[in-house]
Amino acid sequence: MNAIAKIPLDALHRELGARMGPFAGFDMPIQYPTGLKAEHLHTRERAGLFDVSHMGQLRIRARDGRIQTLHAELEAALPLDFEGWPGGLQRYSVLLNERGGIEDDLMLVNLGDEVRMIVNAGNRANDLDLLQAACPGLDFEWIDAALLALQGPAAEQVLSRFDSGVHELRFMHSAVLTLDGVGCFTTRSGYTGEDGFEISVPAAAAEAIARRLLADPAVAPIGLGARDTLRLEAGLPLHGNDIDPGTTPIEAGLAFAIPKSRRNGGAKAGGFPGAATILDQLAHGSPRKLVGLVSFGSVPIRAHATILDESGARCGEVTSGTVSPSLNHPVMLAYLSAATLAELERAPGTVLAAVVRDKRPTVQRTPLPFVAKRYKR
Repeated sequence: MNAIAKIPLDALHRELGARMGPFAGFDMPIQYPTGLKAEHLHTRERAGLFDVSHMGQLRIRARDGRIQTLHAELEAALPLDFEGWPGGLQRYSVLLNERGGIEDDLMLVNLGDEVRMIVNAGNRANDLDLLQAACPGLDFEWIDAALLALQGPAAEQVLSRFDSGVHELRFMHSAVLTLDGVGCFTTRSGYTGEDGFEISVPAAAAEAIARRLLADPAVAPIGLGARDTLRLEAGLPLHGNDIDPGTTPIEAGLAFAIPKSRRNGGAKAGGFPGAATILDQLAHGSPRKLVGLVSFGSVPIRAHATILDESGARCGEVTSGTVSPSLNHPVMLAYLSAATLAELERAPGTVLAAVVRDKRPTVQRTPLPFVAKRYKR
């Protein structure tokens, strides 16, 4: 059995009264004494500080020093196109297997002769193995740094007290900000649907900077529990729940991660793992799709609940579900069959139901996100 790893701010979380628990091989703060709902609403109303140092941070360079090598090998490994990708801009992508399944979803920043990549914590080793096998001419280096996410409508104001340059950043752009005299690579992004920033902080400076941020009355520490309810309200899929190696990006509603140039008829069509499946589903549709569902009953509907059509036949499954702290009713991400989705298009009043022990609460499809995103574009 592998030992549970500690994140750099472990002692601070315990000092703040966090309930710690294992997640993806790391001991992580799940929630603080105020409780999940209070943390969730504080982030929506002010600013929450999340420690996401369990995520993997990679620096990628070409061994021969040539940008052309860096771009060509990453384009062979991922459905990317560096043509017209401005320096400093972050993009979302997916690491696919030969069946078109999502081994991981990734965030990448183009920095010219270097690419920064964020990978999910539980996939670190597998991602590195796959990338190294696909990109023999590239060097992959883990960055020894904490990763803090400051999220919420007050995030810009809070961070501007450290570095006024934060006002110039727009959604998915990056910059090196100076926090307490320390250069911190920062992107304007996050996983809550709120405006916010993800800040890579040298491990030695992480505690001092976290304490400075938490000293602001607008900022509260937020655990993984509220991070999950916030991302679900924003309709953002979680790897291991809503997406996995058996799920394609087309099924998951992530077709935007496949640039037009990598699709049929594009200048760089195909040429990435799983391309045959992905291009076929883009052209002809997928057998199922991830959608948003809501219920207005009092019964919470969690992951793995079966969805039934009007005849009582199984037509889908919930992958993430909670009672929304913002909306006060159950919200879910679920896969529904293509036939069911066609029926819902033909007859929007069609009633579906979830199986929750001996209950059958009704559910209905709703557009995503459940709570509007507030990114600064």
